[in-house]
Amino acid sequence: MTRIVRFADEAGTVRTGVADDAGGIRAFPGAPLIAELLRLSTLELRALVENTASGPAAAHEEDVVPLPPLDGLMELWAAGVTYERSREARVEESTEQSVYGRVYDAERPELFFKSPPWRVVTDGEPIAVRDDSELNVPEPELALVLNRHGETVGYLVADDVSSRSIEGENPLYLPQAKIYAGSAAVSSAIVPAWEIDAPDALDITMTVWRGGEAAYQAATSTAAFHRTPQGLVDHLWRSQPFPDGAVLSTGTGIVPALDFTLRAGDVVEISIEGVGVLRNPVRAHQAELDWLVEAIAEPLTRRAHRSRFPG
Repeated sequence: MTRIVRFADEAGTVRTGVADDAGGIRAFPGAPLIAELLRLSTLELRALVENTASGPAAAHEEDVVPLPPLDGLMELWAAGVTYERSREARVEESTEQSVYGRVYDAERPELFFKSPPWRVVTDGEPIAVRDDSELNVPEPELALVLNRHGETVGYLVADDVSSRSIEGENPLYLPQAKIYAGSAAVSSAIVPAWEIDAPDALDITMTVWRGGEAAYQAATSTAAFHRTPQGLVDHLWRSQPFPDGAVLSTGTGIVPALDFTLRAGDVVEISIEGVGVLRNPVRAHQAELDWLVEAIAEPLTRRAHRSRFPG
């Protein structure tokens, strides 16, 4: 299986390329941004990926710093209440229960902006919980990588980290509950859409590790998705252009009970069949994510904040 990756070499130069199952990376000619790749049609991108993959490996994943595969004018968006479990959880936590039941059945989905590229973290990097929130959870989701034409060209594992207590107090607080440093994580490699035979039947599992033991485990499948992914894309593209494409996280079917909250030191592990694994340690203070600003210009800064996990 080929994967599209973005990485920094030892000199701190940011490059993109195609990674193989052995970890070899073949750089795209001309060092394009991911955003530039998403200006291509699906057919054009596939031809470029396959042609690049046929060449010799110029680097190895062990020798580079993996970067989130978002850049340029890309945006990360997310959808809510797209699984029955999500609807149940929102109703359970909220003081305004009816809005979630209505949006679950409505033609128009809940869509919201999640993050600019520079604030997204990737595998091994820390996520965070808000220090003014009492109840915080990870939300494992399949993310669509969309080109400028609104075509799904790839998939990522995503974690839409959220404050249940803030959103539950008032649905209008959703931006504060979901948009902050450390709230958005995606896997480090885009799996091309042509590599996934049945995106509507992928197993999704999540484990929250605490002190080496599983504090929470659950599983779902994209087969339980209440909407069609293309329906979400159609609404997102309806009234705005995305010149460099976008990533759309499609909502979660896994939400812990109200007696569970993330703690500092937890490790969230999310796996989506055929797409990958995303592991992130949890931090409880916003200052612990301030390095994201420095990493805009100095991508090797990320190395000091990346944890390595066995397997």
